[in-house]
Amino acid sequence: MADLTNVLKESWSLVEDRSDRVVEHFYARLFLAYPHLREMFPVQMQVQRDRLLAAIVAAVRMCDDPVRLDEHLRSLGRDHRKYDVRPEHYAQVKVCLLDAIRTHAGERWNDVYEQVWSDVYDLMAEKMIAGAAEDDEPPYWDAQVLSHERRGADIAVFTCRPRQPFTFRAGQYVSLECAYKPRMWRTYSIANSPQPDGTLEFHVRAAEAGWVSSALVRRLRAGDTVRLAAPMGSMTLDTASRRDVVLVTGGTGLAPAKALLGELVKYNRTRWVHLFRGERRSDGFYDQENLDRIAERYPWLSIVRAVSDEPGFRGEQGKIHDVLSRHGPWRDHDFYVSGAAPMVRATLSRLAEMSIPSTRIRYDAFTDS
Repeated sequence: MADLTNVLKESWSLVEDRSDRVVEHFYARLFLAYPHLREMFPVQMQVQRDRLLAAIVAAVRMCDDPVRLDEHLRSLGRDHRKYDVRPEHYAQVKVCLLDAIRTHAGERWNDVYEQVWSDVYDLMAEKMIAGAAEDDEPPYWDAQVLSHERRGADIAVFTCRPRQPFTFRAGQYVSLECAYKPRMWRTYSIANSPQPDGTLEFHVRAAEAGWVSSALVRRLRAGDTVRLAAPMGSMTLDTASRRDVVLVTGGTGLAPAKALLGELVKYNRTRWVHLFRGERRSDGFYDQENLDRIAERYPWLSIVRAVSDEPGFRGEQGKIHDVLSRHGPWRDHDFYVSGAAPMVRATLSRLAEMSIPSTRIRYDAFTDS
């Protein structure tokens, strides 16, 4: 497996600096050869192109971890049921994807690379098809919006309830579609643990180029219907661990952390929980009163808030990974990190510098794509 992974990475390096052209070539070839597949994709394709590229890069990197890759692919296959993807589509995609990579790799492409990509793709398709076949849940759930609150100029918190039973774990995320942007699915973390009434809470920030997030913040109303795909993600509590917990969040990365807190309040009596929340300015601390009430009720929870761009703020100052470093020690803790991708990367790097084992770190990086 190691040799195969090395060849895969080596061959991908031939096109990595022009990967955007590879993706454009792929979709042009796919829609020309199989025009009936075009209706499965959104009208605006830019985010879809970014998602394909991210999926390719992630798969290449995860080849070093077969167990994680297997779990990821099966979950991805289940998720693709919402697009009505069928087994025969995988062969069609393979022809176009290999053609795109081969074309842009140029003269250095060889038969070994061709065979490795063919074999790896077949393996990935097999896992995804199996994941879809194993799933007896609906391909998606219709959910009615129960409430919608603006928590600032660009943030909204809304609740909804699926019309059919929906099973998930605290810390997971779902793909979501709304009628205002049909066929455009985006991922959002569920901000609560499973509730008896089936209610789900979501926190959404309207990004500048975020068509779906902007619609969810500015147009969604109580009474509307959204669609939810199967839950995904592994930023869930390690139920076998007795270590204390550190939650590191930024922006709407608060959502999965809040879900984990909701799970912990049901049974925790022995684990200290430290929530580090970073924002640029103090007006970004939406939902502050709710979190403070939880901390008042449960002494095992402590909250540290920090801002990076407000000199007059009376609390902690600096990037949240730097603030985290000033506390501790953290040698015997479990870490959960969620927020914008740059913040997550910086925090993971700092934890590596602290020699925190990767097996004790779970994370989600948020983008609108």
